[in-house]
Amino acid sequence: MTHAMLKGSNVPLQATTVRAVLRWTPGQGVPDVDASALLLGPDDRVRSDEDFVFYNQPRHPSGQVWRLGKKRVAEGLTDTIQTDLSGVEPSVGRILLVASADGVTFDRVRSLRILLHDAAADAEPLAYFDVTPETGQETALICGELYRRGEGWKFRALGEGYSNGLRGLATDFGISVDESEGANDPMSAPRPDAASTSPAAASAASSSAPSQATPDQPTPARSIPAPPVVGPDHPTAVQPLPGPSRPLPPEQPTGVPAQPAYGYPQQPATAQPAYGYPQPDAGRPGYGYPQAPAAAGATGAQSGYGYPQPVTGAPDPDFRLPPQGPQFVGR
Repeated sequence: MTHAMLKGSNVPLQATTVRAVLRWTPGQGVPDVDASALLLGPDDRVRSDEDFVFYNQPRHPSGQVWRLGKKRVAEGLTDTIQTDLSGVEPSVGRILLVASADGVTFDRVRSLRILLHDAAADAEPLAYFDVTPETGQETALICGELYRRGEGWKFRALGEGYSNGLRGLATDFGISVDESEGANDPMSAPRPDAASTSPAAASAASSSAPSQATPDQPTPARSIPAPPVVGPDHPTAVQPLPGPSRPLPPEQPTGVPAQPAYGYPQQPATAQPAYGYPQPDAGRPGYGYPQAPAAAGATGAQSGYGYPQPVTGAPDPDFRLPPQGPQFVGR
């Protein structure tokens, strides 16, 4: 029966030799993942630098913990650490199982899982744990640990992350890293070329060859063309259209009087005066306003209705009132 584990849970182990398999899904932009192991003494630190099993030191001197290397399976890529629990030295109380990415954060690693198998049987896994980074910025993860409990061993799911990579994690547990020139330090040695050992790197190298990639290889990276440069120094580039951003009114056909556009300011009309406003003197007197005196001998001048008229000469001595009715005869 396979145990699906949660973070912090543990399961007892009956097998004497176990394989801890790291598995992930490869793809475009997904980094290569490496499996490592740290053998810790009673003080939860390594006893020496030899207690660190990783890609530049793939086997412990005791011969009980070793790295099997990368392999392609149907579900993705794997890297495996195998341990003979029955032969581990009594001074070793814990064995940390670590995953690291070479300078790349684990938010780009897809479907990372650690599976624990009985190395003596090809049956289904004893347990598995889906490792999820807490922040995504980790470059190394303690996926789980094998630890003693009485006379037996147990496996615990951890998922603890480090942002300073495998070097920082190893230093935290007592590995001495000598970065001085000429130092004989496995951690300072360059990482082996994955192109000759891992199927993932081999498929990446084959992407540069003229042969076509097969379906079981990751899709090679494709270069994306840069967008065209737009500017006055590149006449072939598309230039923005000149003019205002709002649409212009439609043009009028030739020979048709221009019609004002709705909503735009119009020119003041000159042909028809506005009703109720004083009008310019056009030769006709305004109704109800005093009129200027007519010049002597002028014809066609009309006086304003209801206003006193100017005296234009001496009264006529022969003027007589017309005959009036009896009601107007003095009594």
